[in-house]
Amino acid sequence: MQAANFNNISLCNCQSTQLVFEQLLTENALLKSRIEWFERQIYGQKQERFVASETSAQLCLEFGDVVVKVAPEDAKQIIAAHERAKQSRENAHKGRLPIPAGLPRVEEVIEPAEDTSEMTRIGEDVTEILEITPGRVWVRRIVRPRYARTNVAQQEAEAQADAAGAPASGQIVQAPLPPMAFPRLKAGVSMLVHILVSKYVDHLPLYRIAQQFARDQLKIPDSTLGNWVAAACEHLAPLYKVYEALFFSSNYLQMDETTLKVLEEGKGKCHLGYLWAAFDPVLQYPFFFYQTGRDHKHPKKLLERFNGVLQTDGYAVYETLDSKLPNLHLTSCMAHIRRGFFEAKSNDENRANTALIFIQQLYKVEQEARERQLSNHERGQLRIEKSSGIYVAFKKWCQDEYMKVLPQSAIGKAIAYALRRMNNMALYLTNGAIEIDNNLVENIIRPVALGRKNFLFAGSHEAAQRTAMLYTLFALCKHHQVNPVEWLNDVLNRITFTKPSQLSELLPPYWKPLA
Repeated sequence: MQAANFNNISLCNCQSTQLVFEQLLTENALLKSRIEWFERQIYGQKQERFVASETSAQLCLEFGDVVVKVAPEDAKQIIAAHERAKQSRENAHKGRLPIPAGLPRVEEVIEPAEDTSEMTRIGEDVTEILEITPGRVWVRRIVRPRYARTNVAQQEAEAQADAAGAPASGQIVQAPLPPMAFPRLKAGVSMLVHILVSKYVDHLPLYRIAQQFARDQLKIPDSTLGNWVAAACEHLAPLYKVYEALFFSSNYLQMDETTLKVLEEGKGKCHLGYLWAAFDPVLQYPFFFYQTGRDHKHPKKLLERFNGVLQTDGYAVYETLDSKLPNLHLTSCMAHIRRGFFEAKSNDENRANTALIFIQQLYKVEQEARERQLSNHERGQLRIEKSSGIYVAFKKWCQDEYMKVLPQSAIGKAIAYALRRMNNMALYLTNGAIEIDNNLVENIIRPVALGRKNFLFAGSHEAAQRTAMLYTLFALCKHHQVNPVEWLNDVLNRITFTKPSQLSELLPPYWKPLA
């Protein structure tokens, strides 16, 4: 009896030891994956390029009637596609930089020192050199002389006014001030345009812009520059509102968010706010808006009028919006699904490579559609023909492999992330207008990151919203090949005198400068 109890105790101890050992192995793998992730963020490359090796490329993945096979020859093509092409000798030198014909020319003619009055001109040699005059600050001085009528002239003017039924004019005669966009500012439109473009296109903080002016003996406090920016944005706010309504009338958007530090008045510290970015891939419309937090409340207000497909990463707020807004249809991003498997390569290379090959085959279909310049309808047909089977096989593989891995391991988390989004992600297979990932919206965030590194924070929550507005309008100029300096110069002069019903004509896609 005692021996049996001893054996039971020994068995329990062995099972307990085995359980502790497995827990330690799981914890060790998790910590290793975290350390590798941090090392990759600090020292490694940020790109997630996957090149199948010849051994891993010999995979033949079969699920029912679907076969995903990558032969060694295809692997060599994949590797070659990622190698930098060697420049041929024919293209080694393209000649000197051509100078655009549209640039203004200042001609300088140099005659020989010798008398040429009796000589015949037989030709000329022309040398063109690019020069630049750095931006200079100048003063527009409007002088309006005042005149006093003589008594006789005043009586004649009053008689003419009585005959016309108009009130009599005073004896002082002076030309009226021409219409001005900012009559109370000492800064003209060109000055405001320079400041806005320098900060929100060229990413210069206001204090560096002030240093530029100081080189011309013009000292402008940073607070004054900030007030000028606010005044210009007050004029642009109605245009931003018109664009907002136009933007959310779309039926397909991508959305992402990024941080923006905001200085809080009286606290001496920064609040972590968020710039939310949205993009319409069909119309090439970008849109930014600011929110003090990262919750769903403000995006919900904007998206209540939206009726269509919203493509996002795996952030839980978007799933909340999907449940609260019946007209919103959420779809996911394959690039974020791929990222989890890329980061799990050190944990389980075989499974990670298998998943990456599945995803690579899906992206090859997208590449084929781009190379053939297919329409959205044709791209949808190509996906049904080539991508659907691969996608079904990939989902079946994830379901089978998830039962074989530790849920807390890197590969387990990657598979779980993919499975949670497979149903939403499948929406792109049925609609050729939907992209396979939301990389396009992430691309429009890059200028925000550049600016954030330079000016560090916004001065207030109102300034943060102005930042969102200006990033929106300048990004719209960029996507529609509109010169932001020319556009803003024209719009700031016209917007005050434009009817609300005609404001949309000033947006970069529809803007036409006055002749």
